[in-house]
Amino acid sequence: MLTIYNEGMKWQGGRLIPAQKDGAGVRATMAWSVLQSHNTSGDPEKLALRFDAMASHDITYVGIIQTARASGMKQFPLPYVLTNCHNSLCAVGGTINEDDHVFGLSAAKKYGGEFVPAHQAVIHSYMRERYAAPGTMILGSDSHTRYGAYGCMAIGEGGPELARQLLRKTYDIAYPPVVAVYLTGTPRPGVGPQDVALALVGATFQAGTVKNAVMEFFGPGVANLSMDYRAGIDVMTTETTCLSSLWQTDGQTQRALTLLGRGDSYRELAPGEGAWYDRAIVVELDKVEPMIALPFHPSNAYPIRVFQENMEDLLRQVERDTREQLGIEPPTSLAGKIVNGRFRVDQAVIAGCSGGTYQNLRRAAEILGGAHVGSDSFWLSCYPGSMPIMLELTKQGYIASLMAAGASVRSCFCGPCFGAGDVPANGGFSIRHSTRNFPNREGSKPGDGQVSYVALMDARSIAATAKMGGMLTAATQLPDMPADRPDEQWAYDDSAYQSRVYYGVGKPDPDQELVFGPNIADWPEQIPLPENLLLTVCAAIYDPVTTTDELIPSGETSSYRSNPLRLSDFALSRKDPQYVPRAKAVKELELLRRQNPANPRVQEALTGFDPQHTGLGSLVMALKPGDGSAREQAASCQRVLGGCANVAQEYATKRYRSNVVNWGMLPLIAAELEKVNLQPGDRLYLPGVRALLEGDGDALQARILRRDGGENSLTLTLPNLTREERDIILAGCLINYYAQ
Repeated sequence: MLTIYNEGMKWQGGRLIPAQKDGAGVRATMAWSVLQSHNTSGDPEKLALRFDAMASHDITYVGIIQTARASGMKQFPLPYVLTNCHNSLCAVGGTINEDDHVFGLSAAKKYGGEFVPAHQAVIHSYMRERYAAPGTMILGSDSHTRYGAYGCMAIGEGGPELARQLLRKTYDIAYPPVVAVYLTGTPRPGVGPQDVALALVGATFQAGTVKNAVMEFFGPGVANLSMDYRAGIDVMTTETTCLSSLWQTDGQTQRALTLLGRGDSYRELAPGEGAWYDRAIVVELDKVEPMIALPFHPSNAYPIRVFQENMEDLLRQVERDTREQLGIEPPTSLAGKIVNGRFRVDQAVIAGCSGGTYQNLRRAAEILGGAHVGSDSFWLSCYPGSMPIMLELTKQGYIASLMAAGASVRSCFCGPCFGAGDVPANGGFSIRHSTRNFPNREGSKPGDGQVSYVALMDARSIAATAKMGGMLTAATQLPDMPADRPDEQWAYDDSAYQSRVYYGVGKPDPDQELVFGPNIADWPEQIPLPENLLLTVCAAIYDPVTTTDELIPSGETSSYRSNPLRLSDFALSRKDPQYVPRAKAVKELELLRRQNPANPRVQEALTGFDPQHTGLGSLVMALKPGDGSAREQAASCQRVLGGCANVAQEYATKRYRSNVVNWGMLPLIAAELEKVNLQPGDRLYLPGVRALLEGDGDALQARILRRDGGENSLTLTLPNLTREERDIILAGCLINYYAQ
C-alpha cells in the first residue's frame, strides 16, 4: 500500500522516474514557488521567510507576546490569531487559566490581533476555515500547524520564532529537501484519513525519510479525497518529523474556499513537468487498511487485522515498553483485556484538529446508526473542531444521533490530545482519533505508578468499536460502510464567530492596557555566555527518542505556562524527578559565583578552574531529544533552571533545536553518545567556548569529570550554527540579543 523510493525522482510524462538532481526540476516543485515567493534573502538556498499570518493558542501566546514586548514590539505587523483551545478548563479554586485569556484579549486589542474565545474552535480548525489559502505561508506555535491540504505551507515552531516575526525579523533556514507523496486509487469505505496517515507515519518516522523536509502531495488519488479527508492526512504529517506539507489544489479546493467565503483566494498549484524530488513515496489508497498505532508513538502502527492476529505478542511488547520507558514494574497487564479472542477497550475519543472534522463525526454517527454505546465501562466522547462544524452537525441531526447513541459531545477543545481531558482510569486502554499517543499524553502519572494506554485509530473504526460495545473492530469488518465522497462539503455558518470573536487585525490601540493576572510573569533575566563553562549533567536519557512531553509534561502543567518559574518546577518531572533539584543546586552555585567568586562553596565547586571566567551550569543529555510539541517551554524551562546546553546524538526536530538556541543554550552533538555513558553528576568542562562562538569554529574537546573521580575527553560539535544563532547564544537568549 506504500512504497518508498530513497533516491532522486522526477515527475516526467505523468509518472515518477529515477533522476539526477537538476536545478530546473527543483524549481518546478510547488514547494519552490511558495518558499521563494516568501523569501527575502535574495539567495534561493538560504531562505529568510516572512509569513502571511500566525497563530498561537493559550499555553503559548502569553510567552510569545511577553518576549516580543520585552524586545520592543509596538504592534502586530501581520495577522496574528490567538485561540483559546488548550488552557480552556478553569482551575478549581483559582483563576489562573482565565487570566491568560483576559491577557490575550487585551493584547489583541493593544497590538491589533484576532482573539478566539475558549470553546469556539481548535486552533487548526479555525486557521483552515479563516486563513489557509493556496500559495500562502502560516507560522504557528503548535507542532500540528499544517494546512497543506489548502495549498498553504504551514510550519509549527517554538514561540521565539513567532516573536521574531512580530519584531519584523525572518525565519531563516536552508532550502529544505522536498519529498513527493504520490497518491493513487480511492480509499475503501470504512478506511479514513487517520488510517492513511498512520500508514505514512509508520513507514517514515523511524528511518527519518522526511525529517525536516517538505512533503508534497499530488497524483490522481488526490481528486478522490474530500477536503476534510485531505486535512485529516495532512495534519498528521507532523508525526513524520517533516518541516511542512503542501498539496496540489483542484476544484474541490476552490469549492471549499468558496463555501468558506474566500473563493477569491484560490489559485491552482501542481508540480510542473520535470519537477525533481529528493525522495518519493507512492501511496495506493485502495490498498490502505484500517490501522492502529499502539502505545507509545504514532509510528508504532499496524493494520488492525495484524494486531488482531498477533494480540498477545504485541501487547507483551507494549508492556515491555512500559517497563523500559516509564519505569513501572510491573505494569498493568493488558492480556486481561482479551475476551474470547477479542480485545476490549475502555474508552474512545474522536477529537481535535485531526478527528473533529465534519466528515469524521458524520461518519461516526452514520456507522453507529441506532446502536447504543451501552451502560458498561466503555465510553465514547466526541469533540467537534469548531463551532461552525458543531453547528452544521447539529442542523443535520448528527449531534443528536451521537448523543442518542450514548456518546458524550464536548466543546471545541484540544484536551484529549495533550492530557487535559478524558483521562482514562489507571490501566485503561483508550482508542483515539487524535494526533498523539506519547507517554503521559492521556494524563497518567507514571511517577506515581499510574499508567494508561492510548492507541490511535480512525473515527470510522472507533465508531465500529463503539457499535460492538467496546470490542476493538475495524470499520471494514462491518457490512454496509458509508463511503467518503470526494465532493462531500459542509455548509459553513460562521455566526458563532461573528457573535464572539474579536476581529482586531490591523486595528491596534496603543492606549489599551495589558491585563496581567497574578500568574503571568516576565521571563527571568539570563546572562551572556561566559568564557568557559563547567556543566553538570543533571539528566541523562538513553531512550531512542525523547519527546517534548517528557522534557516538560503537558496536561496539569498548562495552568502555569505563563509563569516560567513555577512551570520550570515540572521540567522532566515524569522522566527524572531529581532533575529539578539537581539543576537548582547548580544554579544556586552559579548565582553565588557571580556574587562572590571567592565564596568557599564556589571555590570548592571550581577547584582547578578560574572562578572569575568559568560559569557553572547544567545540561540535559538525551540521544534524540525534541520529538513532538513545538512549545518552547521544553527548552526554556531548562534555561530558567540554569541550563546552558543539550548534548545529543541528533535532534529529533528542527523546531526543538531552534528552541534550544533561542533560549541561549548550546545545541551540542556528540557522536556515539551511548558509549560515553554520561550519568547525572558527571561534569563537562568546555574551555574557550565563548571564543569558539565568537569565531566560526564548530568543534571543541570537552573534559569529562566523572562523579567517581575518573576523567576522559569528549569531542563536541555545533554543526550548521549560523552567525545569528552564535550571537543569540553569546547574548544569553533571544530577548538579550534583541535588546542589544
